[in-house]
Parts: sequence; C-alpha cells; structure tokens
Amino acid sequence: MHADAIRSAAITLAARRLSGECGPLLQADAAPQTLDDALAIQQAVSDLLGNSVGGWKCGLPDTGKLVLAPIYSSTVAEVSPCPAWVRHGVVRTEPELAFVFAEGLPARGQPYRRDEVLAAISAVRLALELIDSRYHADPKPSFLQSLADGLVNQGLWLGPVVDKAQALAADKLAIRVQQGGRDEMLAGVHPAGDPLAPLLWLVEFLRQRGEGLLPGQVVITGSYAGVVELQPGSPAMLQFGELGTLEVSFSAR
Repeated sequence: MHADAIRSAAITLAARRLSGECGPLLQADAAPQTLDDALAIQQAVSDLLGNSVGGWKCGLPDTGKLVLAPIYSSTVAEVSPCPAWVRHGVVRTEPELAFVFAEGLPARGQPYRRDEVLAAISAVRLALELIDSRYHADPKPSFLQSLADGLVNQGLWLGPVVDKAQALAADKLAIRVQQGGRDEMLAGVHPAGDPLAPLLWLVEFLRQRGEGLLPGQVVITGSYAGVVELQPGSPAMLQFGELGTLEVSFSAR
C-alpha cells in the first residue's frame, strides 16, 4: 500500500475509535491487501491517536494470519465503573489472563529464552478484554480488515493479581458469570492450550522487528470462554476457576 492509502485508512479508523461510530469496510486503495499493510495501518492509527500502547493482545499465528494488536493506555482500566462502548444494550467482553511486565523486555539481538520471559512477568491478573469493532457487522470484515482495526479491541479491564504458577498452568478455567439474576457456568479452555505460548511468540515477533515490551505493559493471550455479554450499570462477578474472582461494573462511554 502507498503511504497515502495507509494514512487514509488510519484516519477513518482512528476517527471511529474516538467517536464510537461504526462504518463500512475500508474501500479500494485504503483496504489492506497483506499482513504488512494491516500492521502498517495499525501503527498509523496509533500515531494519529497519540495514545501510548499500554499492552498487546495476541494469539498463536495461523496460516495467513498474525494475531496481535495494541491496547491503548487510555483504555486500560481498573477502577469501576469502567467506561465502554455499549452495543445493543450490552458490553462485549472476553475473560482472559493479563501478564504484567513491570520492567519490560527491551529489544535485543538474541532471542529471549522461556525462563527469561517467565522471570520478567511481574504479575498475572484476571482481566476482561473489551470488544468492539469500528465496522458494521454486515458484511463481516475480512481478517485483514479486522487486523488493521486492532482485532476488535476497545480496551482492557484489569482485575486482581493471582498466583503466577497456577495461572501459567491454567489451560482450562471454568468461568462463572454472575450479574443480576444471571448465574452461568462456562467451560473455559485457553484457545492455544497454553496461556504462555502466544506470549512467547509475541516477544520473539517484536524482537525481530527491533521492538520490545515496555515497562508496565500488559499482554493478553486469548479468551477462555469466547465473548461474554455483560449489562452496563449492574455489578458483575466472574470467577476464574480456583484462581480468583473479578468484580466490575460498566458505564456507557
């Protein structure tokens, strides 16, 4: 993509992030054709917003897909009520574990070993990724269009710190959702089978690009139960197996 086309796409997506409005898919020259195009639009959106990256969402790559997107610092919350864009009367969330890097992992020439990444994780917290798209639901965006838009991320809610060793071993987590009269049990399974595997991939991917994890950034690596819809204005409690319980309420942005 030409630099002007990347900037045009980024202006559209950044404006929608700020306004909360959804719109049509990127058209013609402004639509990403490759993974590099989509990542370039991601970066251009970040530049336009002037919003520091507070963390990353990531998953293991698949054929023709790279699963990573920035989470902006201004959208990371831990004080309730948490502001969020409300769609059709609900806030869409995904229950995840958030890996916190107090000291970061700076860019360097040689790959990081697994034990180095583990040592750099200063805390693991229960979390909810906040989900929202800058596109209309129909037609469904292609993966590249979604990647350019940050893979439907609108923010992150950080809950309590949990035991690190138990969290790293949590390939499965039963998720109990309680809100109002709702009391639902979900059979939670990490999509990668290992919550650490996507993080290790992300660290190496960033390193190869001459980047690293900055001090204070957090990384989420996949939802244990897909999308969980929660009502704004009503306290919700989510129990993550034996790890702990997260409590939150949402207010409409």
